[in-house]
Amino acid sequence: MSAGRPRLDIDATRERLLTLGCSHAAEQLDPLLAEAVREEVPPHAFLDRLLLAELSGREERRVKTSLRLSNLPTGQTLETFDFAFQPAIERSRIETLATCGWVRGAETVLLQGPPGVGKSHLCVALGVKAVQLGFSVQYFRFDELMTALKSDAALPPSRLKRRKYMSTALLLIDEMGFEAMTRQEASLFFKLVSYRYSRGAVLITTNKSVRDWTELLAGDEVLATAILDRLLHRAHVLNIRGRSYRLRDLEDALKQSRA
Repeated sequence: MSAGRPRLDIDATRERLLTLGCSHAAEQLDPLLAEAVREEVPPHAFLDRLLLAELSGREERRVKTSLRLSNLPTGQTLETFDFAFQPAIERSRIETLATCGWVRGAETVLLQGPPGVGKSHLCVALGVKAVQLGFSVQYFRFDELMTALKSDAALPPSRLKRRKYMSTALLLIDEMGFEAMTRQEASLFFKLVSYRYSRGAVLITTNKSVRDWTELLAGDEVLATAILDRLLHRAHVLNIRGRSYRLRDLEDALKQSRA
């Protein structure tokens, strides 16, 4: 591993790395070699650094690809969430949820509260954490989910269970409750919840409290009870109360315009 090693040998090593599919290691070969020569790194330590570069690059690529396939909105992470503005939210509870033990246990998270208090941001941020920890994630706004469920209603069970909203480790359902469901929609939602029960985790954001779900589910008390029985069996329910982020931004804009 001397400084005078012929360039041809290094190029041949890079080509072998590329042939093996180690593109990240191939990209880092030159700087890592230079570093190894400068610091007189032992051969086994240099090899370890090269392997770490490949693993790190593959993990970064996996996360990037998984985030793209998850349909998660960009820019909403726990690091960008303003906990100081919303003191009603217990940061420790969110940090516990961010470990994703509940995803592994196929449990439910229910984020309840009025519009604008940060439910969607937390939903997306927890989805990002789940992706980073290796779980498959799929994000839907509730209206998008209903469109998909109606479109797939006639599919045979063998094909239906392969749909992402059925098979993903974590299903995120955002903005549920702005409109009451029809009886057909309530029935389709029940089938989804029933199939995912104990098979996959679900996170739902809603502006409706649990006591209002009968009205939300086409006024069907029996169906509402059956759905809530499954969702709340192993659930983490967070009631978020506080000021609206959107109203705060509007107030700030008005103050600036008057200044």
